[in-house]
Amino acid sequence: MYHDPVLLQESVNALEIKQNGIYVDVTFGGGGHSKAILNQLGEEGKLFAFDQDKDALSNQWNDDRLVLIHQNFRHLKRFLKFYGIQQVDGILGDFGVSSHQFDEPSRGFSTRFEGELDMRMNADQSLSAHQVVNHYDSKALSDLFFEYGELRNSRGIANRICESRKSGPINTTLELNKSLQSLLPKKHENKILAQIYQAIRIEVNQEMEVLKEFLLQTQDVVKVGGRLSLISYHSLEDRWVKRFIQNGCFEREPKKDDFGNPLVSFKKIGGIVLPSEKEIKNNSRARSAKLRVAEKI
Repeated sequence: MYHDPVLLQESVNALEIKQNGIYVDVTFGGGGHSKAILNQLGEEGKLFAFDQDKDALSNQWNDDRLVLIHQNFRHLKRFLKFYGIQQVDGILGDFGVSSHQFDEPSRGFSTRFEGELDMRMNADQSLSAHQVVNHYDSKALSDLFFEYGELRNSRGIANRICESRKSGPINTTLELNKSLQSLLPKKHENKILAQIYQAIRIEVNQEMEVLKEFLLQTQDVVKVGGRLSLISYHSLEDRWVKRFIQNGCFEREPKKDDFGNPLVSFKKIGGIVLPSEKEIKNNSRARSAKLRVAEKI
């Protein structure tokens, strides 16, 4: 089941849609954001949507203005060029894992259900959570738990996994949870497990690399005056989005030209947008969402 899209009106309205414009939804999912964009487009408008998850393809509907591309959005520029599109009027991105992926036990994304250790957003790729958990050495595991899970005890968690798999592979989410049980303080058990799963998922799907590649491409793809409307769910994503908008790169300071002028392609529009208490109550997935909006200059 695909739940209600997060920050729907806020993110779509931020695009300031022109009726005959060309737009991109790089995270189609259940199609909620795409449908809202199409509702504001005229007959001459066009929407290109990306999703690498095969399950999302079943959510498409007949609309001549919609082109659904079964690809990772890191290939944004290449596939727009394939369709003869050089620049667009706006891009919407709702990053992270869909409710459907979390709620499907066989996908292995959730700490709550028993399922195979998978976590692949693209089922055709070779690297899975099973391989990360069972074949990465202690240092590699520790590094990804520290960097992607922001876990202080990353080394202890990595060592425990390596010790547990000596008696046989860790095949399921339940087996992984059990192997870590003694390291999890009861009051914070779910939070720490969620951070561990987040780190593994980011590694499996190269989420940070994909996000950076995508953001850099938007500098060429979005027209002057066009908009970015980007929803992040954890501090790592939000940090890269914020820095890119502010600095045009992922460093703390922008690069400058020979005259000392910052080399930036976008200006931020408004402040950070958070979901209302009402939305969080109706859709718990919205709790950690942050929307940032930028305009091409």
